[in-house]
Amino acid sequence: MLYELRVYYIHPGKMKAIQDRFRDHTLALFAKHGMNVTQFWEDWDESENRLYYLVEHEDMNARNLNYDRFRSDPEWLAIKQVSELDGPLVAKLESLFMKNAAFFTAMS
Repeated sequence: MLYELRVYYIHPGKMKAIQDRFRDHTLALFAKHGMNVTQFWEDWDESENRLYYLVEHEDMNARNLNYDRFRSDPEWLAIKQVSELDGPLVAKLESLFMKNAAFFTAMS
């Protein structure tokens, strides 16, 4: 399993707009394209204006294929265009790719 931690640096004043877009549209589109989002976080200090989320992928090839399909989906393109009429929501995006550490097993 490949885990992708995505970090969005949000333009000032746009946090609610990106949260609404994820809630109302993006998560359903991710699911449509086989992308499993397992968690979202925000910075404790809201002035940092970052949003984080974790996506599980079968492997890097599946990840790339799923994102290609998502990014070219006409529904996504229309939603992105409408949601960014007043300018882009995301200033910068980082992706960190991770795998499970072989030595660790979760304790219950």
